[in-house]
Amino acid sequence: MLPKFHLLINTFFLLLALTVQFPALVATGDLPEFREAPAFRNGRECPKTTWSSQPNNPSIIHIAMTLDATYLRGSVAGVFSMLQHATCPENIVFHFLATHRRAELRRTILTTFPYLNFHLYHFDANLVKGKISSSIRRALDQPLNYARIYLAELIPSAVKRIIYFDSDLIVVDDIAKLWTINLNSHVLGAPEYCHANFTSYFTPKFWSNPLFATVFRDRTPCYFNTGVMVINLEKWREGRYTDKLANWMRIQKKYRIYELGSLPPFLLVFAGNVEGVEHRWNQHGLGGDNLEGLCRDLHPGQVSLLHWSGKGKPWLRLDSRKPCPLDSLWAPNSQDAELPPVKREFNGPDLRKSLLTAVVVVVVVAVAVAVAAVMRRMKTVGALL
Repeated sequence: MLPKFHLLINTFFLLLALTVQFPALVATGDLPEFREAPAFRNGRECPKTTWSSQPNNPSIIHIAMTLDATYLRGSVAGVFSMLQHATCPENIVFHFLATHRRAELRRTILTTFPYLNFHLYHFDANLVKGKISSSIRRALDQPLNYARIYLAELIPSAVKRIIYFDSDLIVVDDIAKLWTINLNSHVLGAPEYCHANFTSYFTPKFWSNPLFATVFRDRTPCYFNTGVMVINLEKWREGRYTDKLANWMRIQKKYRIYELGSLPPFLLVFAGNVEGVEHRWNQHGLGGDNLEGLCRDLHPGQVSLLHWSGKGKPWLRLDSRKPCPLDSLWAPNSQDAELPPVKREFNGPDLRKSLLTAVVVVVVVAVAVAVAAVMRRMKTVGALL
């Protein structure tokens, strides 16, 4: 009986291995570990095209994001969310900007998203060296935070239009809806918030200087968040907007006219001349303010994009086991080996179902073995008679 018992035990574990699909984990040095994402395929209505053969095809959606070790978990979640909700995910091309560890970051993206169309560009931190002023939060002072200013120079000239996304957001709608908005004559499109106290984004020194204050004289400026922007790169290059933004950075270095990192230069150059986008495309501020990062609720209205701008980031809150309610919406997109979504796969209904299936099969095998043994004995007894 002992050999048969071992046979049953071995059969059980073999079936368990076959029925339970444990997610593959991707590890790269001391970078976070991620599961391999599934392959997201185009719907039947999607045109088949590639950027290399048709760089100006309007059905190809270009997305720009930054990559670094600190925000990598946010970037991966953002990419996953876009692919998951896109009707034509194979028509999305990602343009990643990084300053350091590009080989490791490339390997992480390749192993986490084996089917992703992407390019990785080096952002030279020397471009902003000497131009960055300290702000109210250290994260805002990192050179990569200013890479969005240099998109038109870093992205190939064949790309005429792009969506820039921060690395602390997820998309819960088809990104094609944002891609196809009409920018009309504007260089940039973004959700605007005209009820915000615009004067608070600049210091008294700015408003008391007639030369600076008159910059808004011929327009009605409104606040917009630079974490979600649809940009006409062709018009940006023609208007030399990178130079205009960099010039305000130099002025800030000398006169200290604002406190908020890379946002104020965009307001100075574009506010009052932005193509308004529905607010649903940037439910921002979910990370709280820049000092405490307290929990916040959604703004009234529909939601297509959740943005954890502010100090509090969902992956850090989840790590600390002190998440805000809305952080639970971010977690399923994380692909992160350290977060509950992976643990739920090991401990949730799917695992219990797999275990039950394995047990049932083992019982059936055991019954079959017992019946076979009885039949052999009956044949032996019959032969003796």
